[in-house]
Amino acid sequence: MDITGKTFLISGGASGLGAATARLLIQQGANVVVADRNSDAGVAIIAELGEFARFAQTDVTNEDSVQNAVTLAFETFGGLHGAISCAGIGIPEKIIGDEGPHRLATFEKVIRVNLTGTFNVARLAANTMAKSEPQANGERGVIINTASIAAFEGQLGQVSYAASKGGIVSMTLPMARELARDGIRVMTIAPGIFDTPMLAELSDEVRESLGQQTPFPARLGHPDEYAALVQHIIENEMLNGEVIRLDGAMRLAAK
Repeated sequence: MDITGKTFLISGGASGLGAATARLLIQQGANVVVADRNSDAGVAIIAELGEFARFAQTDVTNEDSVQNAVTLAFETFGGLHGAISCAGIGIPEKIIGDEGPHRLATFEKVIRVNLTGTFNVARLAANTMAKSEPQANGERGVIINTASIAAFEGQLGQVSYAASKGGIVSMTLPMARELARDGIRVMTIAPGIFDTPMLAELSDEVRESLGQQTPFPARLGHPDEYAALVQHIIENEMLNGEVIRLDGAMRLAAK
């Protein structure tokens, strides 16, 4: 898919991986709708991105909220050609902790935001993409979801996070198979440890230590590197139904 002139919805697009993706797509001539809960950050990045960007305050777990973002993209720019899901949370908690068993509410919240939220964005975006005119090759759109290497090597205290990201991995192929008839591709990126707001509260020493666990390059991943992979997936129509690890050969230890 040629990015120029196409319209993309990015959940979690006001910071981190999503913001880097929004910047790159705008640079490539796309229209972008940033969907994020944080209105201050959303307004700020739209001011940075310019006239071909819009912000929709969005709760990915809410059907009407996501539909409003999809509708904004379609009505403002005349179509929707891609959805990139970057919204997510992580709440570390052990199954048997000092205060008792893992809270069910915590587990359900992480699953709802990370897994259900990702599916909610994908299904509503796909419904709009499927109604658009196909390109010459039959393609109507592309969905790119964000998992994590924790889906494969979840650490202690990550059971809810690993389960949510594992669900995203598992739905990639069946989603791609079903949407193939509509000319919509589905891909998932599983990042390693990236320099995002989720790590911002850690000390420089801890961040450097985490980076050193990556075989090569021995550092935290840059959000721009995630965005570059998003661009390649959009442009390479043979990429479909697959999960790509973006982790510098890192394999998470138990803790």
